[in-house]
Amino acid sequence: MTAPVGVRPRERSARVEVSDDGVLLREVCRHPLVLEIDGDYVWSFTPARDGRPHRRGCLVPWPPALRPFLNGSGVAAVRDAAGDSVWFEGEVVLGDGAGRIVVADRQGHPLCVDKVGHLARAFAATGSPVRDEILAGTQRALRDLRETCGVEAYLNYGALLGAVRDGAMIAHDSDTDVCYLSRHGSPADIIRESYAIQRALRALGWRTLRMSGGDVKLLLPLSDGRVCHIDVFVAFRVAGVFYQLGNRSGSLPESAVLPVSTVTLHGYDFPAPADPEAMLAFVYGPGWRVPDPSFRYADPPAGIRRLDGWLRGFRTDMGRWTEFHEGPQGRAVPRKGSDFARWVHAQLPPGDAVADLGAGTGRDAFFFAARHRPVRAYDFSRGARARIQSRLRDGPERVEVRGLILNELRSVLVTGAELAREPHHLYARQLLGCLDGAAHENLWQLARMALRNGESLFLEFSARVPGQRLPDPAPAGLVRRLDPDVVRRELAEAGGDVLLEELGPADDLLGRPDPMVCRMRVTWPRRPARRPDEREDR
Repeated sequence: MTAPVGVRPRERSARVEVSDDGVLLREVCRHPLVLEIDGDYVWSFTPARDGRPHRRGCLVPWPPALRPFLNGSGVAAVRDAAGDSVWFEGEVVLGDGAGRIVVADRQGHPLCVDKVGHLARAFAATGSPVRDEILAGTQRALRDLRETCGVEAYLNYGALLGAVRDGAMIAHDSDTDVCYLSRHGSPADIIRESYAIQRALRALGWRTLRMSGGDVKLLLPLSDGRVCHIDVFVAFRVAGVFYQLGNRSGSLPESAVLPVSTVTLHGYDFPAPADPEAMLAFVYGPGWRVPDPSFRYADPPAGIRRLDGWLRGFRTDMGRWTEFHEGPQGRAVPRKGSDFARWVHAQLPPGDAVADLGAGTGRDAFFFAARHRPVRAYDFSRGARARIQSRLRDGPERVEVRGLILNELRSVLVTGAELAREPHHLYARQLLGCLDGAAHENLWQLARMALRNGESLFLEFSARVPGQRLPDPAPAGLVRRLDPDVVRRELAEAGGDVLLEELGPADDLLGRPDPMVCRMRVTWPRRPARRPDEREDR
C-alpha cells in the first residue's frame, strides 16, 4: 500500500496510531517509513519486515534503545522515506505525559536510531563545519592506515554509498567506516595484525577502542563536544570466501577491491575499492541505489558464525549497555551504595581492597572508597567508565577505573595477573546474570588467578526458584535470573568453595524491589608458597 502524495494528515491519521506500544498501521506497508518528533528525524522502519500482526492491523514496536526517551508529549510525524507522503502528523502523549519528548544526548544533541538499533547523532543534525571535521579526520585515518600501517585501506559502507550515490553523506547515517584488506588467512594472524595497527595508530595520537579481533574504533573529538567514531574493519579471504567486518561474507573478486580508486565526498577525495559499485552491491544488495533509511543487513548465517568464532565473540550487548548508561535509565540508578555493598563491607577487615567487577555507575565502588578501602572499578562499557570518571571529578573519593571484557580471554588474563600481584576481594553485584556461559567460565578463571591468598569473591544475582513465577530483573533484556544450584555447580567445577549463601528479597540494578536474589561468598583454596628455586611445573 502506498500513500498518495499530498494527503492531508487528518485523512491519514485514522489509519495510523502512535502509542506507548509503537506505531500501529491499519494495513501492512512494504515501503520504508520515517518517524519524526517535533521535526527531528528519530527512526525509520519497514512495517512489513519490522511489524507484527495486531488485531487492528500491523504494530511496529518501538526499538528498545528508544523506549527510555518516550515519555511526554510531542508532534509526531510518519512519512515515506522521500518525505512526499504523510501518513500521520499530530500531537501524541506517551508515558506519563509530563514535559516534552526529547530524544537527545546529555549535551542536547538530537539522537536517532541507526541501522543496527543503537542511538546515534545523524549527519542531518550536523552542521557543515563539524561535518568537515569528520571528513578531514576520516582522510587522516585512511592516510595513516595506508602510509604508516602499510595496509590497503579504503572508504566503505555508508560513507562510500553516499559518495557514489550523491557525493554527500547520507542524512540518517552517523559515523564513517573504513576497511583494509589483510593478506593473512589465519584468524590468529589477522588479530595480531589488527593489534599492531591499533598500537601504531595510538602512537600517531589516535584514541582507540577495541571492538573485536578485527575491528577498532578511532575516537575523533569534534568541536561541538561529541566524539565521532571511525570504524576500522578488516577484510580478508579464507577458502575463496571474502569476509569483511562487520559480518559481511560471500563472493567478491579481488579485482573489485584492488587497486584502489578514488571517490569524492563533499569535495574531499578518498581511496575507495577498485569497483565501488561491486562493493556496494556486495554490502547492500542489488537495490543499493534506492535510498532506504530503514535498511538492515541480511548476512549469511554461516558467515556470521565464523566471524563470531574467529573475531567477534566478545562484544555482545556492549552497545546496549553504553546506551543504558548514557540514557534516562542509567541516570535513574541510585547514587548511594547498595545493601549488598553494606553486606560485603561488614564481612571484610578494615582497609582490605575491593575490585568491583561490572561496576556500572560506580555507586558501590564509591561506597567502598568512602570507607577507606582501595578500590578498582572494572566495566566493559565505555559509557559506564565515563560515568565513574565524571563522578570522580565531583568528590574526594579515589577509585581506579579500568576496562575488563569477560568474553575476551586476553583481557581476563591480564586483569587476573594484575590482581594476583595486588590482592583485592572480587565484588560482582548483578554481573553474573549479564554474562553468557563462556564469560562465566572466564570469571571463574579470573577468580582462580586473583584470589591466591584467601581473598573472597562476593556474588549477588537475581535468582530463579523452581515453581515460582518471578518478574524479569531490570534492565529488561540485559539481565536474567539464574538458578543458584547451577551457579553452585559451576563454582564447584572451577574449584571454588561457597562459604556463605543467602536467598531473599533485595533490589535490582535500578534500585527497585527484586523478590528473590542470591548472595554468595566464595573462596579458592590457598596455594602454598613456592621456594625460590622451585619451578611452577614441578
